[in-house]
Amino acid sequence: MKSSPIKKLHKVLLRFSLLLLACSASFAQGSPNTSYPNEFKLNVGWFIVDGTIEAAYEYFINSESSIGATAYYDGDSSDALGKFGIGPNFRVYFGKRYANGVYAEAFGLYYTGTLSEDVIVDMPRINQDFNTFALGFGIGFKLLTRSSNFSLDVNAALGRNLTQESLQDAFVGKGGISVGFRF
Repeated sequence: MKSSPIKKLHKVLLRFSLLLLACSASFAQGSPNTSYPNEFKLNVGWFIVDGTIEAAYEYFINSESSIGATAYYDGDSSDALGKFGIGPNFRVYFGKRYANGVYAEAFGLYYTGTLSEDVIVDMPRINQDFNTFALGFGIGFKLLTRSSNFSLDVNAALGRNLTQESLQDAFVGKGGISVGFRF
């Protein structure tokens, strides 16, 4: 006897609800732990999507703000964000726990790569190496485990290229899903 589509939907919803319950229990609200002022994280979202390796460090100034640095490497220099990038950021947190919840950030990004363009059909591509700097703003959301040792960070940002090359876009976007460890 086959299950009806409604029963299948109920099973899926039940499993999804149990998964949400388990996740919310692991990120439950607890007392703030201020003994971990440093955080190291890896952007697993960007790695899965594009193969780019991005690592970041964040130092918590107080419960509402932090400064940090990000560096990434991508083997494909023709990607929109180039082959290599490094830059600082400043974040302000709006959550109730210590450096947790919704945040806004200002960032700087220096990055390098190669731009390519087909100018005329059946002619060689024009390749232009670039070094550029961008400034921008972003938003994100950070969740902490109960012990405050591990974090999950989801963010997106938009910046303006200040030293734009001729073939380069005026704006740059970045984002990701990062897993971090506080120490």
